[in-house]
Amino acid sequence: MTWILFTFMAAFMQSWRNAFQSQLAAEVKTLAVTLSRFLWASPIAAIYLIILYQLEPVALPQFNYRFVSFVCAAALMQILATALMVQLFKLNNYAVGAGLAKSEALAAAILGMLFFGTQLSLLGWTGVFIGGVGVFLLSTTSGMKNISFSTVILGLCCGSAFALTSLWIREASLSLDLPFPYNAAWVLWLVITVQTLILVGYIFVTDKQSLVDLWQRPKLTFLASATSCLGSIGWFSAMSLETVPYVKTLGQVEIFFTMLISVLWLKQKVKIKDGLGLILVAIAAILVMWT
Repeated sequence: MTWILFTFMAAFMQSWRNAFQSQLAAEVKTLAVTLSRFLWASPIAAIYLIILYQLEPVALPQFNYRFVSFVCAAALMQILATALMVQLFKLNNYAVGAGLAKSEALAAAILGMLFFGTQLSLLGWTGVFIGGVGVFLLSTTSGMKNISFSTVILGLCCGSAFALTSLWIREASLSLDLPFPYNAAWVLWLVITVQTLILVGYIFVTDKQSLVDLWQRPKLTFLASATSCLGSIGWFSAMSLETVPYVKTLGQVEIFFTMLISVLWLKQKVKIKDGLGLILVAIAAILVMWT
């Protein structure tokens, strides 16, 4: 049941990270907001890895081509997914954008079955589907007829990109000949480091002002990075222990945290047609935990 605890931790931290990035999105460019997720996360992930080795030393990993390929693919795809998420923030309010991106669980189930050999039970598929319906209902603020088509497409693309990222992260962890949680910690640090180097290099060449903008907002930038890294520790650990669709379906409890933060901290009004969406997300979480 350890994966359940890590998933709840990840969902809670990710909801705060999204809130901090939502604030940054109103002040800086998309790439700068994307970088804020990774800028301080690499040192934090390195500290976490060092602490693990201090507590109980194990062998250092041996990297092979398969592992490196998964790490690089996951790093690039997560950059794309994060940029799409930031665009969602700009198109609609925070809670709706985050909700649409949670199509990740259903996308992970379909892509995992087609390309990664993921096997789900009938109860598991039911939970994933119910969770997807619940999140969709929570993402509609004024009825299905008034949903922006472009917002829905962007949300589905964002969810699919996050799903591929998660599937490749799990494959990278499983391909590393290390016990848990060392395999997840190494993947975490390497993925974040690759992402940070790519983004910093690209932004330095194309838009130095974005780096200045983040430097001028140290508190928000650090909070986005710190909560992102803590959330990633939860996600990477959970996905090393359990299949991605189950982890991401349970992770939809993030919508509860998201809505509370949106109303109580960001002072945004979230209009929900009824409580059915919340009930379905709760049922989905119970089903995948039961499975």
